[in-house]
Formats: sequence, C-alpha cells, structure tokens
Amino acid sequence: MKKIVLAVLAVAGAAVAKRKLDQSRTEQALWAEATDPVEKS
Repeated sequence: MKKIVLAVLAVAGAAVAKRKLDQSRTEQALWAEATDPVEKS
C-alpha cells in the first residue's frame, strides 16, 4: 500500500513540475517576443 501511495505522489509531483516548466517556457517566449529588437525593412 505504501508503494502505491509513493508512486501516486511521484506522478503528481512530476505533473506539477512539468506544468511549472511549461508555464515558465511560455512566459519566457512572451518576454523574448516583447523584447526583441525591431528590424528595419
């Protein structure tokens, strides 16, 4: 029973970590787009 609980907690922790990483990447992409230098055509 303890192994199942630990496995569930590990999966939940990994899911939370992935969500935070994805959110960080999205925010970083937005900042990169907002702060890119303007190219003259």
